Amino acid sequence: MERKWWHDSVVYQIYPRSFKDSNGDGVGDLVGIIEKLDYLKELGIDVIWLSPIYDSPNDDNGYDIRDYEAIMEEFGTMNDFDRLLARAHEHGIKIVMDLVVNHSSDEHAWFVESRKGKDNPYRDYYIWRKGNPDGTLPNNWGSIFSGPAWEHDVESDEYYLHLFSKKQPDLNWENETMRRDVYAMMKRWLDRGIDGFRMDVINLISKADGLPDGKVGEGALYGDGGEHYVNGPRVHEYLREMHDASFGQYDVLTVGEMPGATTEDAILYTNPERKEVNMVFTFEHMDLDSGPGGKWDVVPFHLAKLKENFTKWQTALHGKGWNSLYWNNHDQPRVVSRFGDDSVYRVESAKMLATLLHMLQGTPYIYQGEELGMTNVSFESIEDYEDIEIRNMWRERTALGASPAELLRSVHIKGRDNARTPMQWSAEENAGFTTGKPWLKVNPNYPEINAEAVLKDPNSIFYYYKQLIALRHQHDLMVYGDYTLLHKNHETVYAYSRHHEGETWYIYCSFDKQETKVALDHDTSDIVIGNYADRPHAGQELTLRPYEAVVYRTKA
Repeated sequence: MERKWWHDSVVYQIYPRSFKDSNGDGVGDLVGIIEKLDYLKELGIDVIWLSPIYDSPNDDNGYDIRDYEAIMEEFGTMNDFDRLLARAHEHGIKIVMDLVVNHSSDEHAWFVESRKGKDNPYRDYYIWRKGNPDGTLPNNWGSIFSGPAWEHDVESDEYYLHLFSKKQPDLNWENETMRRDVYAMMKRWLDRGIDGFRMDVINLISKADGLPDGKVGEGALYGDGGEHYVNGPRVHEYLREMHDASFGQYDVLTVGEMPGATTEDAILYTNPERKEVNMVFTFEHMDLDSGPGGKWDVVPFHLAKLKENFTKWQTALHGKGWNSLYWNNHDQPRVVSRFGDDSVYRVESAKMLATLLHMLQGTPYIYQGEELGMTNVSFESIEDYEDIEIRNMWRERTALGASPAELLRSVHIKGRDNARTPMQWSAEENAGFTTGKPWLKVNPNYPEINAEAVLKDPNSIFYYYKQLIALRHQHDLMVYGDYTLLHKNHETVYAYSRHHEGETWYIYCSFDKQETKVALDHDTSDIVIGNYADRPHAGQELTLRPYEAVVYRTKA
């Protein structure tokens, strides 16, 4: 496989609203990010992925874009962005922007024009349909943010499609003029000097002809239209066209967020010869604790399923495409609370989970605060949550008689605001995030868990992440080595090996709160890294302490 700069890079995702507030208005901003570039340089990351910073009415925290070529006023100015880009590049850090083009805001100039009338040239930039003769909606699709996926427009007596919020109308990718406008906008950002795009729900842009009804699951209020728009009929055509018209002309990173993409899909999307995208975000491992009722139907996590899933992706894409590796992002709860132990063994389990992920093949993504071991938050009132997905779900399900206590428990476990509480910089008021009132409440554990504390502790999670990042930069084995699952049936240990050019690394990660044993058949005298300070050499059996991770190296 031809070597690319993003193969051994490590990406750090910043959710600007929650990262660092420089002016005391309670909202993070671009100047705040500039102030923390030295911190990120110390960690050793190569790329910053910025969640949307564009002008937006903030119905979905910036994923509803009003102007693709203006900066959200709360975040600063275009001059601030240019300064951030220049300073990041001076630090050897690249900047990847969020690209949100499945939908726009209903306040975007295109949509404002579109709803002026059926003859407006921008009408066809969006997906408009008449209702059925019997007065029902154009089809039975449900919105991903609850409710129907259609909103009525009184003036024209037609409906527009919105797979997400009603303030996020879907763009009509069948319209070639609209597509060309999108590509031109992308090129202008690339010419400004950015280093790539993370592409929001990009595999939803192509909808099936006729927008047929979806299947209605048991107990569901709406049809699952996903079968008609996830990896839709023209999506590969659109991505190749986008590649040729924009980012294919630059040496940049592209990652597509692609819910519902299988390994077979990912090979098509990421095979370099097909010229679509570099890598995809898959969601399968994020659904392992979801029951038949979906995200909010929380079920126990089983390690066997994680092994099966990671192994499938590692082996299927090896030599054919490229994996992205992540535990956390702005849409997911904190991993140490989800798959680790966020109390007694918080530090050990956070380091173990980092070891497991970073030793795999692919490009690792770290979400802000992950390197501190930040945890989920359990606000006592639904009023303390700001996320539109949480609020819409709560309104819909309480109206149907669901237990508020049970719903709140699900929000504590899976809600997106778990990831969005402000970054914990210090033990000062509001975690040093702002001198004002934070837009979202700070996690109360910030006096114990914060950046100032970890930077003073050489054994902290932060410095462990720094070691893992340095290892990836130094060893081609981590980047290009083969993957083999070991001890497949062990109930509490995830073990695998990586092999490259006569060298093999053996990775052992315990998910057990007790000591556990694993049989060995290799030398243990050369230890690459481990999350306990000491690690005696093992014989034919390895005893792993609670949430222990250790990596051994052997050479042929």
